[in-house]
Amino acid sequence: MGHVRVYTISDTIARYKRMRGYDVIHPMGWDAFGLPAENAAIERGIPPAEWTKKNIQSMKEQMKRLLVDFDWDREITTCDPDYYKWTQYLFLQFHKAGLAYQKEAFVNWDPVDQTVLANEQVSPEGLSWRSGAKVERRKLKQWFFRITKYTESLLKDLDLLKNWPDRVKQMQANWIGRSEGAEFEFLVSSHQENISNIKVFTSRPDTIYGVQYLAVSADHPLISEHYIPKELHSTVLTLAEKIKQEQQSVSDSNVGKTKLGTYTGLCATHPFTNEQIPIYLSSYVVSDYGTGAVMGVPAHDERDFDFVKWNGIVNGNEIKKVVSPVVKVVTENESKVFTELGILTESSGPYAGMKSEDAMKAIVLDAEKRGFGRRRVQYRLRDWLLSRQRYWGTPIPIIHCPDCGAVPVPEKDLPVLLPTDVSFTGRGGSPLSQINHWVECKCPECHGPGKREVDTMDTFVDSSWYFLRYIDAKNNNLPFAPELASKLLPVDVYIGGVEHAVMHLLYARYFAKFLYDCGMYESDKETLPGNGEPFKVLITQGMVHGRTFKDPQTLQYLKHEEIDLSDPSNPRILATSAQPLITYEKMSKSKYNGINPNEIISKHGADSTRLHILYKAPVSEVLEWEDISIVGIQRWLNRVWRTVCNVVESNDTNVKELKKWDIEKMNMEERNMYRVVNATLKEVTTSYDATYSFNTTISDLIKLTNQLVSAKLALGTDRKLSPVYHYAVRSLVKMLSPMAPSFGEECWEKLDCTGNSVFDETWDEFDENALAVDEVVCSVQINGKTRFTVNIPSSAISSPTTIESIIQSSPGGKLYLYEKNDISKVTRIIHVRGGKTVNYVFKK
Repeated sequence: MGHVRVYTISDTIARYKRMRGYDVIHPMGWDAFGLPAENAAIERGIPPAEWTKKNIQSMKEQMKRLLVDFDWDREITTCDPDYYKWTQYLFLQFHKAGLAYQKEAFVNWDPVDQTVLANEQVSPEGLSWRSGAKVERRKLKQWFFRITKYTESLLKDLDLLKNWPDRVKQMQANWIGRSEGAEFEFLVSSHQENISNIKVFTSRPDTIYGVQYLAVSADHPLISEHYIPKELHSTVLTLAEKIKQEQQSVSDSNVGKTKLGTYTGLCATHPFTNEQIPIYLSSYVVSDYGTGAVMGVPAHDERDFDFVKWNGIVNGNEIKKVVSPVVKVVTENESKVFTELGILTESSGPYAGMKSEDAMKAIVLDAEKRGFGRRRVQYRLRDWLLSRQRYWGTPIPIIHCPDCGAVPVPEKDLPVLLPTDVSFTGRGGSPLSQINHWVECKCPECHGPGKREVDTMDTFVDSSWYFLRYIDAKNNNLPFAPELASKLLPVDVYIGGVEHAVMHLLYARYFAKFLYDCGMYESDKETLPGNGEPFKVLITQGMVHGRTFKDPQTLQYLKHEEIDLSDPSNPRILATSAQPLITYEKMSKSKYNGINPNEIISKHGADSTRLHILYKAPVSEVLEWEDISIVGIQRWLNRVWRTVCNVVESNDTNVKELKKWDIEKMNMEERNMYRVVNATLKEVTTSYDATYSFNTTISDLIKLTNQLVSAKLALGTDRKLSPVYHYAVRSLVKMLSPMAPSFGEECWEKLDCTGNSVFDETWDEFDENALAVDEVVCSVQINGKTRFTVNIPSSAISSPTTIESIIQSSPGGKLYLYEKNDISKVTRIIHVRGGKTVNYVFKK
């Protein structure tokens, strides 16, 4: 049902844009590599390619039943060699530019799926996004994309994306994680000998005088037998191994949850005070973020305070406070940790009395002059790990040669095809490593024996550039023609779930920026100047949640067959007659709350299904699916159909000739109807163009339908069907058609307006003159209190004298200005809201 929602939204916009005269590319493709197909091969004994093709065919049929008008000539499939040839080609361009590289690194290992996960694929709880298994740390040689080279551009250019949801931009900004601060060096001593400097980053240089310990990660170079005193080897190194096992390198929520730590036996010299600062091994410091070492300031950091308390580093009264509030406010439960900016205390030496903002600048400047510190910007974003130890993915086009090293496969030899004679067990790393005839090959440089890279690419690589292939899907010579990409990029409207904010969307921006820098296309300098941003407007639709039943005693999920739904308002558990707990949750097989779109379409029709899913909730909000209320949509469509039939049966006016309107010749009913139609047209056009408020669009069209039904066809001066009524019905059908295409087409054919498809018609422009009203309701106040209203002709609204004359001659005016009050005692008459409110002030 999530697919039903997103593709209904995109199809509605595409159909509307065509009616507005745009050339529209509305393509579809299949992100077809990945674990689900390989897992199916393991579980069912079906080759991944076969399983994938069956799913594609099934999904394609579902989309056609939903009446989605995709440009199937541009169809792509990421597991097709014609596609992944160019994914490999683009990898080689990254490699050539030094942005694809291999290194040994700690990685996130999914013990169930036996594969490496990117940071973004691990939940805050340290679980795999796919299998749900607890992720482990392992050190493997892996391929990376150097996305960090584009960190500043990816962050800065978020400001250019004016038509992206703020939520998504904030999520990306947080993921990139820019921190401004300083880096200080502390001189470390081991066995009375100075061995090195330890670098620490802090975003709060003003707290440097409050440092009472340094904390390093379990992977820090200092945590070794060479530096740790012998008597502490066992304690420190054992704890380091324990931390490595428990610590999830990407889970911020886990980092800092535990307060594991121990003294290393090492100290460092404070660069400003020359004090000896103890160095601790800590579980909350990770090696792949910053320098792998941080300074501990317990008076001004909650985490540091907890670590000090848990490890007994200093007593509470020994904690050194170096920043105090600007205004001291004493409270009964005053916190022992002050984390805000403030005034530096006497403990801050020469910087005492300075504001934090000024002290930061002065401290860093002095550190730079003295050679042990510098200003620094640090980012949370790490390079993109793209190696996967799986079969069903794009092969990495690299050959490992014992003499030449890692050698790129020549472009003329692409694609590197996946072998088909593969056995799947789901264990033991990549199945490709077991196929010797595929692995063994010649080195392209020295022609000696070589071995193919057996890892495949993360599937996010495939989906990071597919929008570029859509514009030139049949090109056999390049991924896409530069001139076409330059003409058509950026993508005008991109629709997808917010769950992709820090994975797919970030990676796609990275790819687009790199290809732009390579000269493979030029971007629209008017809308997104010179930065390669790929998406102009982003719509993030909310998820579709299903009605979910739970046993109130066991809290186990119940199947719908276990529920008596004969009374939809009072469901009961068949086995116990008890009322189930009812919630709306993300659709899942394990929760028995999934909905088969084909069944919904078969039961209610595609148009009703589309309208219902657009009407149930604003596009960006979670939609709680239930099909009970879909009957309301069906009743509305029936009213529209009867209205269309009434117009056809009246046979009073040749609708084909309705083009221009003379408002002055209309009677009051016609004028009102004309105004309502154009007001609706204005709102609907704004929705289709900019706000995408399809739920309110449908509401507006229902109101227009009700207006048409209540008009009872008697709008003409001779009490026959008015041409304005024809125009209103025709406009209603046009406005409805992008959302309900087959129903709209049927109505249009019934009306026999032009003999063309409704989607070949030009969208109506609303008549601004029609929006003017004949009369304005004026609220009349006596000494500030509203007493009555009176209708004022629009032509008189700018004349205070005329307004007052109409008010005073009205029944309300006679009552409140003459009978209950003496108008001669009015001291002032105040006109506000352009004459829509008039206040008579009487002398008290």
